[in-house]
Amino acid sequence: MEDPDHPGGKNDSFFERELPGLVPGVCVKNLVKIFEPGTRPAVDRLNITFYENQITAILGHNGAGKTTTLSILTGLLPVTSETVLIGGKDIETSLDAVRQSLGMCPQHNILFQHLTVAEHILFYAQLKGKSWEEAQLGMERNEEAQDLSGGMQRKLSVALAFVGDAKVVILDEPTSGVDPYSKRSIWDLLLKYRSGRTIIMSTHHMDEADLLGDRIAIISQGRLYCSGTPLFLKNCFGKGFYLTLVCKMKNIQSQRSGCEVHVCLGRSPNGLGSVQTVSWANYLIPCCYFSLHGKCN
Repeated sequence: MEDPDHPGGKNDSFFERELPGLVPGVCVKNLVKIFEPGTRPAVDRLNITFYENQITAILGHNGAGKTTTLSILTGLLPVTSETVLIGGKDIETSLDAVRQSLGMCPQHNILFQHLTVAEHILFYAQLKGKSWEEAQLGMERNEEAQDLSGGMQRKLSVALAFVGDAKVVILDEPTSGVDPYSKRSIWDLLLKYRSGRTIIMSTHHMDEADLLGDRIAIISQGRLYCSGTPLFLKNCFGKGFYLTLVCKMKNIQSQRSGCEVHVCLGRSPNGLGSVQTVSWANYLIPCCYFSLHGKCN
């Protein structure tokens, strides 16, 4: 991987070595996207591979290039230079064939207000070339899209990305604007249907990337700065893990005032950074306690 701060050089310390035996689903090769001549590239020499049977989470701030990259993968935007291979096919020369096995959930819901949930599934399945019988499998709900809550509309948008047996599923901030319960349902859906698919999702939430991502890629200013499993990135950048202990309390009844005094029984072992209060204690455990080699950097 190229070091963004030293163009032309190599810096592999923030990129986890790819394990043998993984099957590439999407290969991005030195991708560049420039909207206006003379302006900074929205995507700048991006190289990354997404693998089958994995969820890859793309983290980045607003304007980092996440949505632009995903839009190029789906053919919504043309590339400026180089290309992308999806299932071994070039999106510039074989886009129609690629789209037959491609599913997309955009950042904002794109639904037909007067179509029901079942009709949405039927419509998108037939766009993928599925027969009427295949498209009707799993259709249950008959509510119109306009009558669904915001969370249910988002869940429908995510579900449509999987319709038609899509092998590559691209999700642009799939849980944005949904309540915690709906967010958890979407997480369960992604984990359930991960097998046999290459799932690429963008998000602002590190906890979501940590929970769902088999691999995490962090993008800034259109460049890839690091990539690897959550544990690899924690070992690279994290100071450690916080362990919170809730302590048993002794109630000491003050004879004078009648008030309750709480005494914390916890202590910090081995001098690890401890912040104590009257009811709980936090311990900062260095990453080397969890590293494979057992050595601190």
